[in-house]
Amino acid sequence: MKITSAEIYPLSIPLIEPIKMSRENIVDAKTVLCCITDERGRKGWGEASVAPLMTGETLDSLVGSIQYLIRGSMEICWKEPKDFMGLFNRVLYSNASAKSCLEMALLDLYTQTLSVPLWQFLRSANNATKTELPTPIPLLRMLGGSLDKELNDAKVFRELGFRHWKIKIGSLSLDEDLHRVKVLSDALAGDVISVDANCALSLVDAIRFCESEEASKLAFAEQLVSTGLPMSDFALLKNKSPIPICLDESIHGAAEIKRFIDADVFGGASLKLIKTGGVMPALSCANLLHAGNFKLNLACKVAETSLSAAATASLGFALGEVDWGFSMSNQYLRFDICDEPLKARHGHLDVAQLASIGVGITPNLDRVKEAIAKGYAAIQC
Repeated sequence: MKITSAEIYPLSIPLIEPIKMSRENIVDAKTVLCCITDERGRKGWGEASVAPLMTGETLDSLVGSIQYLIRGSMEICWKEPKDFMGLFNRVLYSNASAKSCLEMALLDLYTQTLSVPLWQFLRSANNATKTELPTPIPLLRMLGGSLDKELNDAKVFRELGFRHWKIKIGSLSLDEDLHRVKVLSDALAGDVISVDANCALSLVDAIRFCESEEASKLAFAEQLVSTGLPMSDFALLKNKSPIPICLDESIHGAAEIKRFIDADVFGGASLKLIKTGGVMPALSCANLLHAGNFKLNLACKVAETSLSAAATASLGFALGEVDWGFSMSNQYLRFDICDEPLKARHGHLDVAQLASIGVGITPNLDRVKEAIAKGYAAIQC
């Protein structure tokens, strides 16, 4: 399998409403799609999103890296997905997001040649013996805005079947966040409720937060402190906290997971394809977590389209268990790039929404072109 041509599409898709995090306010999804064509004329699609505070990628840098990687890969004969990352590394150092974009497109092509869906290939690659269809994956819904809005949104989406929640903290005072968490936890009693500070809290405030009565009903607390703290601080937080600690920004691949497992400083991790470098590395990371009885959250960056959601969901369907839910971020977009976007059904994503071969979603090219970011154009390779 060889790449004969490719197109790169830098996109900007407005969100239904802004999403405020501790260190940024997101109003649109800046994401990049690539479409590669093989020698038989088949097309494979991939996606990676911009994440300046997580991967360091801007729209310009991500487009440039994907373009460089594709042009340097045109002469490669792509055979086994387990070898893709090694071949990428011969062309480009680091740049996990760009590699995840091209890997997704290659896996889309590869599974088309096998006439199987990506999730089924991943299940087989993981030496699973199951033959039945995967159970639906629980979707995690973010809450934000004023407390009244959060309570109203929680009521609406709970009636639609959602039972996994994420409360963004860190942009208000600690006391204000503790009050919000208490009120929302009471309103959503019995559900899987989490918070995410996106590195915003000091170690002192993180410990106070976790030890508080207001936070006692949480299922986990995600990335409360900065990635730059020494391992001893992560250990202190984990030992002081009655709440399981989830790491996100601190985890970019298997090396970090092994290091944090050895230090015994967390209870689970959030995996994103743009951090791990793609689906296959993410599968290895998930296996490391499961082997150590750690919990797993799968997530798309805010925000990505149904394409990235399908690839990430395929990982979840292959694994069969996603304890801390799947953060599928296309649900926050004003519009998507395919004719039938993935959507929640009773708070879950079912495998029937994915196509029977490939990654599971085929973008509508007209919709893709309509979403090209202002000042950018499609790039031919």
